[in-house]
Formats: sequence, C-alpha cells, structure tokens
Amino acid sequence: MMLTVSLELQQTLKEMNLTEGEYQKITNHLGREPNFNELGMFSVLWSEHCCYKNSRHLLKKLPTEGPRILQGPGENAGVVAIGDGIAVAFKIESHNHPTAVEPFQGATTGVGGILRDIFTMNARPIANLNSLRFGPINAGEDAQRNRYLFSRAVEGIAHYGNCVGVPTVGGEVFFDESYSGNPLVNAMAAGVLYDDELMESGAVGVGNPVLYVGSDTGKDGMGGAAFASRELDEASNEDRPAVQVGDPFSEKLLIESCLEAFQSGYVLSAQDMGAAGLTCSGAEMAAKGNKGMLIDLDKVPAREPDMKAYEYLLSESQERMLMVLDKGHEQAVIDIFSKWGVPAVVVGEVTDDENIRFLYHGEEVVNVPAKLLTDLAPSYKRGAEPPESERAKALRNRDPEEGLTDILLSEVGSWLEKLFGQLNIARPMGVFQQYDRHVQNNTLLASESNTSGVVRLRKKGGAFSPYSIALTTDCNPRYVYLEPWSGAKSAVAEACRNLACVGAEPLAVTDNLNFGNPEKPEIYYQLYYAVEGIKEACEAFQTPVTGGNVSLYNEHSGTAIYPAPVIGMVGLLENNATPMTPQFKSAGDEVALIGRFKPTLGGSEYQFLRQDEIYGRPPTISLQDEVRTLALVRQLIAESQVQSVSDVSLGGLLVSLVENTFKQNLSEQVGETGLGLALNLADLQARESLRLDALLFGETNGSYLISYLPDQKAAVQQACEEAKVAFEPLGAVLDSPVLTLQPDQKEISLQSALDQWRTTLAL
Repeated sequence: MMLTVSLELQQTLKEMNLTEGEYQKITNHLGREPNFNELGMFSVLWSEHCCYKNSRHLLKKLPTEGPRILQGPGENAGVVAIGDGIAVAFKIESHNHPTAVEPFQGATTGVGGILRDIFTMNARPIANLNSLRFGPINAGEDAQRNRYLFSRAVEGIAHYGNCVGVPTVGGEVFFDESYSGNPLVNAMAAGVLYDDELMESGAVGVGNPVLYVGSDTGKDGMGGAAFASRELDEASNEDRPAVQVGDPFSEKLLIESCLEAFQSGYVLSAQDMGAAGLTCSGAEMAAKGNKGMLIDLDKVPAREPDMKAYEYLLSESQERMLMVLDKGHEQAVIDIFSKWGVPAVVVGEVTDDENIRFLYHGEEVVNVPAKLLTDLAPSYKRGAEPPESERAKALRNRDPEEGLTDILLSEVGSWLEKLFGQLNIARPMGVFQQYDRHVQNNTLLASESNTSGVVRLRKKGGAFSPYSIALTTDCNPRYVYLEPWSGAKSAVAEACRNLACVGAEPLAVTDNLNFGNPEKPEIYYQLYYAVEGIKEACEAFQTPVTGGNVSLYNEHSGTAIYPAPVIGMVGLLENNATPMTPQFKSAGDEVALIGRFKPTLGGSEYQFLRQDEIYGRPPTISLQDEVRTLALVRQLIAESQVQSVSDVSLGGLLVSLVENTFKQNLSEQVGETGLGLALNLADLQARESLRLDALLFGETNGSYLISYLPDQKAAVQQACEEAKVAFEPLGAVLDSPVLTLQPDQKEISLQSALDQWRTTLAL
C-alpha cells in the first residue's frame, strides 16, 4: 500500500536525508508508520556513512580471505595472524565532513574513533597513521582558510594521539585545489592481541545484562552519520553540533579498563559507540547475534538535564562503549571500571525477540527489528558498468607532453628547486614533528613520507617477540582522477612497494574509499572502476581486504574532490629483522635503478607545476612485474646486499634520488646535506627514447632505487638477472652536496633544493 506523504513529512525526510521510497520501505516492513524516534534511528543507520547503500554491492567483489586472516569485514577491525599466537587488528576510517566545519575536534575524534575500533577487538593500540588531503595552503584565494583547516587538524591528531599514548608512525599528506572546502582526514590504527582472545560484537545469551561504559551522553555529534552522508555547502558551518568533542584522557582510561575487563572473561561481546551512538551499537550488536536488546534510556548517564529520547538515541558523544556481560558477574566487571575511574552501569538486557527496544520515562519509545536497521538497509546499484563522461575521456586522452617544451640540462637545478618547493614533495616535518612517534618504546622506524612505519610486537606478558609490523597509507588521487581503474591499482602497488622498501612482506589491506556524490554518473564511474582496480591488485599481491570505510558525498558547493581510494596496508618483518631505510649511507656507494621504468608526465607533479592542471594517461602498471620485483627487493634486503632502498615516487627519478641524499641529515638546522650524486643517465634516456624532463621528472610504477657497496654489484646484478628484473646502474654517491649529470659534468648545488624541501611545509 502506497502512503501519501504530507509536505511536513517530506521536509522531515529531507532533513533526515531519507527518501520517500526509503520511508515506504520502512512502513512496509513495520506494518505501520515509524514514530519520530524510530525515524531518527533509520536516518542514521540508513545513511551512506553507516550502511554503504551506494557501495555495498561493489565491496562484495573484493577478496577477503587468506591464510593469515582471522577476522575479515564485518567486525570493528580486521585481524591478521602473525605467528606464535600473536595477531594484529587494524582499520582505517574517515572523519572528513566534521574536519571541514570544525577541524580540531573533527580530526581529534577521528583518531579516537579508530582507536576504539581497535581495542574493542581486545587489541592494545600500538600505532596510528593518518592520510590527509587539503587545499593548497600557500597560494590561491582559499589559502588562508586551507591553512587554518590543515594546521588545526594536525594539532587535533597530535593532541589525541599524544595524550592517549599511541605513537603516530606514518601516513601521508597531499594538497590539491579539489580539497578546498572538503578536506579528507583518514585515520588508521593498529593493535596487538593474541589470537585466542578475539572479542566479538554480537549480542549473546538471552537475559544477559547490557552494560554502558564510559563518558556521559550529551548532545554533541547529533546526527553526525547523516551529516557525513551529504554534500557540504556554504551552510555546512551550521552543522557544528554534528561534530563530536573528544577527550583523549578519558579514552586512555577506557582503553586500560576495557582491556582489563575483557581479561576477566565476564565480558561476552563489546561494541564502541561511534557513528549513531546508542542506536548503532545496540542495533548492530543485536543483529549480529540474532538477538534482541532492551535498553532503558533513563539509566544512561547524561551530561545534560532533561535530555529527550531522540537525543539519547542519536548522540555521538565520544569515549563510550556497550557490552554484554555474563549474567551474575555484573559487579565484578563494574568494580574493574570503578578502579580506573570509568563510569559503568547496567542499562538493559539481551532479549529473544530480535528487536531493538528503548524505554524512556517508563514508556516504550522504540520497537524495531534490529536487522531492519542493519541488514535490510537499502542498497542501490547505479549501473553494472557506468559510462565514463566525455569530459573525462578527453582529459585522459590528451598528450601528456602537450604544451610542454623540454628543458635544457642547464635548467635541471632550477627545476629541482621548484619541485622540492611543491607542497606534495616538500618534507612534511611541520606535520610530523607534532606527533609523538616513539611512545610505548616499540617504534623501530617512524616514517614522514614515501616509506613505512615499523613497530615491534610484544609477546603476551610484555617481552619482545621476533616479529615487527610495517604500516603504510597510500594513494595518488590525480592518477585515480585521470584513470580510476589503473590509479587504484597503483595505490595498492605503492603500498606494497613501501612495505617492501623496509623489507616487509605485505599481508592485508584496509581501504578508505573517498569519493564525491555517487548519484552523479561520472562519480559512480570513478567508484566502480576504482573498486575493480583494488580487487585486481589485491588478488595479484595476495593481500585480502579486511575492512575499511567508504566516504561518499565529498563535494563542496557541487564540486567533487579528486577520488582518493586510500590503501592502508600491514606487512610483516620476521626474525628481529632491522628495517631498511631509503637514505643513501656513504660516499662511494653505487646507485642503481631496478624494475620496470616507464615514466610519463601524465598526472605528474612536474606537469602540474608547469601547467597548473593535469591531463594525459597516468603511469601504466604491470602487476606481474610488480610482484616479481617486490620479491626481489625483499630478497636483496634479507641477504644484506643493499645499503638503501626506496621506490621512484612523486616527482620522478631525479627527485627521488636527490631526496635520498637529503634524508641522510635530518637535523632541523638547514645546512649542507653532506652527500651528493654523480649520475650517468644517458644510456637509460637513449634506450627509453625519452625527453630530458620525462626522464628526470616523469612518474612511474614498479621502479626502485637501491644503493650498494661497489663489491656487491656483481651479486646484485646476478640476482636481478635471475629474477628477470631490469637492472640499470646510475652512478655513485658523492661526499659533497652536489649533483653532476653526464655528459656535461657541471656541478649543480643541492643547497637551494634542500632549503625548499625543509622549509616549504613548515607550520
């Protein structure tokens, strides 16, 4: 039976981001019209942020199983087995819209939320990473606003991670005009647990008590999930109440008390109250356990007097958990939380009717099938193979060298200086110096960019194990914008390369798909083929996807961001292996390029620097070559045949080479690098038939830079031949901060480029 929707109801549905068709589906399943409280619950749990209604069918394509996977998609975080009973939980999530309107708290609560996903699995958080994308902060009409958003977001990330005592060991920063007005803050975290102690979230045991743990419930974050599921516009600042407020000191107490409570054996399941608060945690726990749940809102600790039922249900106040306890042991668990000064109170019980019910002032104000809120949420398929827009085709099919005259050898130094002054290439020390990277005393390597952070794992009881994990986040959104399928494959491959560069074996992926409005065909095209690219690459690298996040409607005043399917990846180092580093070590070491080298100016930093736009095809990718070269790199590191390893990344061959001389001296005082390079690239240029600028600054997939002692050259070259991987000697490391390029042999000082690299991104 079709309902007639009044004008008043139409307005309510619009405000709640629900369609009339969705309202009809709700009434059909309920056999009645929902009341206002119930409608509010549907507005958040049926939002894109919570139910992935535009992407869920695409995500099912991704590989999710593997020999090390203990927990794939469906729980708070993915879990991989490491060895000797040790496991690692990891996850990435977005807090984009909140950061756009309140950057400090938006970024802060993004970190807090991802940490709760980790320790809810009974894993102790040991590492944070973040993937940031903002508008340009040094030029343009929005530069002042962008700098404010960026600097405050970085402060928020640092504040929460530093206070809660979890090191930030890596991440990435990327700037582009498309993120002005809609920045991206993707937070990743990892934690260690023991694979016989995994905590699940499904409700169990009819009659078991439901425990509320943590901070009092207030009115902050009201409707945050629905807010995150619509485009931003000039009026979005009015949505500040939808941004949560975080307290890292409360979270620290919550971590310690929860982990102790889990060890008691009396906590049977747990769920953090993130997006949609009590609504989400209660409904998801009931649905996953095929049970019902009854919660009395009058028993929920409140921060403000006279809160309405609707406010209790939709509040996204931070640092809160919901747990199901073994009946009869309530006081023992409450005593643990009391010892830590963390509030804990029984607010309900598990029921056998599979409905989520809430009481308020003695009356039942909600009675809805839990699975109607979760499993039966709408899913929209917007076309099997969406067409690409003519505009996008024309952009990609342009010659990447169109409008660009080649450079002269005498201009190389000048272009190097300009490129190292680009925000996306400059050293992001102004960001990373704000993060505590070594708290907990597990960090072996803290990465600023272009490599991975490495953290030691401890055995149960606290002693160090022989295992370490490497962590990275990666994605070049310009590549994805120009060609979503290959751009997404490139993101997975870049993550694998960054793990391989420290000697780690890639294990598994968590992804964060950041796109515009999927109701627009050109955006849905990007999303569809990006997922296809991730699927193909993850299958090739045997890195299953254990979960992640989808963030759509990332637009400001109708203009979409560059698509950013960010890949978070975990890798493994065994036998107390020392991680390899990218910087050249000593004068006299020889330098070589290995792997597939097919540079292009399409989508490159150099192209953007010169043209203020990107066009043409981005770097092509051969997954077969990538897999083979990846194995070789790890072999060379394991056999101690190389002194340094890095991949050829943003800025191209020469930028990557020179940056590895800069990284030898990372003191804050601007001064001499101490190292330089003598290079002969003539043979490589002739063989690949490349212009000078394409050779030096074109970007590529699948290439690595290695350095080695002169007497190791024969062994390295033989290993490359046996692996059928190209080996190209490039030159040697010098003992002074200069660059020489044959045949000219004229010395180019690297000091100006170094100054740009060190100072451009200071905050």
